[in-house]
Amino acid sequence: MATMTVLTIEQFDRLPIREGILYELNEGELVTVPERMPRHNCVRDNVAHLAGNFVEERKLGTILTETGYQLSPGTVRIPDVSFVPADRMQGIDLDRGIQGAPALAIEVISPTDLAEELTQKVKQYLAAGAKPVWVVYPKTREVQVFRAGSGSFVRHEAETLEEPDLLPGFSLDLKAVFG
Repeated sequence: MATMTVLTIEQFDRLPIREGILYELNEGELVTVPERMPRHNCVRDNVAHLAGNFVEERKLGTILTETGYQLSPGTVRIPDVSFVPADRMQGIDLDRGIQGAPALAIEVISPTDLAEELTQKVKQYLAAGAKPVWVVYPKTREVQVFRAGSGSFVRHEAETLEEPDLLPGFSLDLKAVFG
């Protein structure tokens, strides 16, 4: 049986920064994020680049990669890609973790990700205020979109993905995401 390390948010914030190691806090439990493989990183970077260019050109906010969000008093998650609207970015201290959920959280699935953990992350993002959560599956080349109270739907590689309420005019070509 694995030993569980339980921390407060203050203890979590004091963890030493170590090259190549990311930590999340799941309801007080310390979670080490496994090293990401090249496929994961390529897909993450494609999403961040495509969305980032659109958001930057229109000054809609900021696209961030691997940034910590304190979703509740004992939970800090690090989505692979996230979007924070411009009006909210003005009140954020860029030298600290961000309080609350991003407007859009994007998780890119790796072979080591477990379904139960993913389901919990999606629920945590939505409960903390994320509007949609995108879960990107590089191997099957599809994206599952979750919204609070309205379930989920899937978009495949040959389709596009849009978020008109958050990113008016944005259309993500999934072929470009999966390369």
